[in-house]
Amino acid sequence: MKILGSDQLAIAEAAALLEQGKLVAFPTETVYGLGADAENPAAVAAIYAAKGRPANHPVIVHVAEHADLQRWVQHIPTEAEKLTQAFWPGPLTLILKRSSHIPDAVSGGQDTIGLRCPSHPLALNLLKQFKKGQGGIAAPSANRFGHVSPTSAQHVMTEFAELQADVIAGLIDGGASEVGIESTIIDCSRISTTGIVLLRPGYITAEQIAAVIGLEVKAPDQAAPRVSGALAAHYAPRTPLLLIKQDELQQVMKRLEANQQSFVLMTCGGGESSFQPSALMTHQLPSDAKAYAHGLYAGLRLLDEKKAQIMLVELPPQDEAWRGVNDRLRRAAFDSLDVLKEIKSNK
Repeated sequence: MKILGSDQLAIAEAAALLEQGKLVAFPTETVYGLGADAENPAAVAAIYAAKGRPANHPVIVHVAEHADLQRWVQHIPTEAEKLTQAFWPGPLTLILKRSSHIPDAVSGGQDTIGLRCPSHPLALNLLKQFKKGQGGIAAPSANRFGHVSPTSAQHVMTEFAELQADVIAGLIDGGASEVGIESTIIDCSRISTTGIVLLRPGYITAEQIAAVIGLEVKAPDQAAPRVSGALAAHYAPRTPLLLIKQDELQQVMKRLEANQQSFVLMTCGGGESSFQPSALMTHQLPSDAKAYAHGLYAGLRLLDEKKAQIMLVELPPQDEAWRGVNDRLRRAAFDSLDVLKEIKSNK
């Protein structure tokens, strides 16, 4: 892939590549996205192929500031208008009923679509230039499906190093993503029957959303639309990740040492970092929820590089400010639950 600059000429080149049906990776305030023209089914299909993404797993469409949403959706509820006014540009995705002329490639075959306007200045500039601000860029995270999301250009290059050079036509390097975890996703497609539903927690909390719309934000239900990043197993490093309570860390580490199993460790604000001289690497993240989220994926990738047998992650606080972080960690650890049970059962 070609590394593009961040000046106007580079952004114009990236917009032109997208208009030609090519893939371009670009920074947002949440994570890096792998972008394609949302109205070009072949281009969207190329995203799915590059990521190894299931065809029924929808992507989010990014739109320019002040974009005409009527182009994309059947109806914009008052509550959705209030949310765009309060939180766009920013890390909030709204699920709405899709206009019939919009290809279903972006929705995984559903009658809904996920829209958001990112706040990263380079993403906004790209969206402004792409189709003169009237287009939409379908852009899931720029990584293999189910793997840890990228928060830097280097992460994207590492993730797709084995792809042929021309599969991804360009990469805009915008530095480290500020937020560090994916956007909050709110279902606004069933307000009259179900209300407002939180489908994926993130930087913007349910309490903030409720304060804007004056309605309770409900939990997902069985009829909720499928959305990005909502599978039980997701955001996972290649090393089995075990999420451990602080008061259990020392015991688990001793069992790993007794079994001669190599491990790496991520702590929250220090925690048990002084207890584990045998860890191949210890990485400490801050005790502030937003700062922790900013460094989470970079930390997971750093520890993954050590190729240990086990990755231990100290369970962060469980209050509302940490809801998005804990959601990502639970999904990252989902496929390793049996490993954790086995370690704990070894006396």
